[in-house]
Amino acid sequence: MGVLNFEHLPISTLVGADRRTIDEVLAGLTPDKSYRRKVALTKLVQRVLSPLYRANMRAYARLERPHMEQSPIFIIGHWRSGTTYVHNIFTQDDRFGYCTTYQTVFPHVMLRGRGFLRSVARFFMPNNRATDGMELGVDIPQEEEVALSNITPLAHYHFLSSPQRMEHWRTKALLLDDIDASQRKEWQAALQQLVDISLSVQHKSIFLSKNPPHTARIRDILELWPDAKFIYLVRNPYTVFESTRNFFSRTIASTTLEPFDKAGFDEEVVKTYKALVDRYERDKVLIPDGNLFEVRFEDFEADPVAVTERIYRELRLGSFERVRSRIEAYVGSKRGFKKNRYNYDPHTVELVDRWCADTLRRWDYHL
Repeated sequence: MGVLNFEHLPISTLVGADRRTIDEVLAGLTPDKSYRRKVALTKLVQRVLSPLYRANMRAYARLERPHMEQSPIFIIGHWRSGTTYVHNIFTQDDRFGYCTTYQTVFPHVMLRGRGFLRSVARFFMPNNRATDGMELGVDIPQEEEVALSNITPLAHYHFLSSPQRMEHWRTKALLLDDIDASQRKEWQAALQQLVDISLSVQHKSIFLSKNPPHTARIRDILELWPDAKFIYLVRNPYTVFESTRNFFSRTIASTTLEPFDKAGFDEEVVKTYKALVDRYERDKVLIPDGNLFEVRFEDFEADPVAVTERIYRELRLGSFERVRSRIEAYVGSKRGFKKNRYNYDPHTVELVDRWCADTLRRWDYHL
């Protein structure tokens, strides 16, 4: 049972990052004494764990790359579009490996010293995300961006520590624009490392990704795995905006290392929405025929078992009958889950109509 409360974390989510990543994020912060203790404790943990990080990097250099039965499968779509629910359904298939919550916090301690640190993480980790009540646990499937933020400065979630520079992190670390060839190779190497270690530790042969930021990175992913497969989820943009704004603002309140000025925050949220979706629409044509499945979350949610079966068939993921009973049991266990209801105020409607018009039209969404 975790003893920490997510809303009052005494340490940064960069606790598992290497020194270079921490320094680059801290370099752009607005100075504020109220965060000094949190920064100091984060740096202290990093120094204590540095020898383990070096041992793990040596172990990774010797690691035999795991055999992959097929290229990874990427569940993508904007935040709050149902990607977590779909990910959890697909992880009922025991062929799939994935990034765990522990790995997101301590990606540098996966091959050496993992047992001890995993126990420590289990003791301290909050049981639920305060932002939406989702269950937390060291072995629960998680999205890779949190892990990448502890591996490389080119991770979009650095904006959660540095919210005053949301545009910077969107351009450089979400869209991977304005970076040179060596930085791009660094990002690709970080993702390759994460996938290799996940599969090796879990003794799996297919990596299943769930990571909204990857929606904007199809080109870079295909350079690593030309035959990668993608499941793209889209959801009512009015709902997505309201949910994302609430989710990010509450998360930032727990994770920021600088003052969080909410002036202009709503605009930044919808700018990120448009940038993410526009990049996806531009690059999805690069995906090989038969390797992309697009679906409205509302349609998936109406009959998750039937749509999942269709995804298995159209993406050629193997026998669905082998996993049908487990998926049906998981879906059944989530029936009755109460979702937030939103009343869209004029401000929300104006922003979404202005910034998300293409999605509203393309997917026939209306108020």
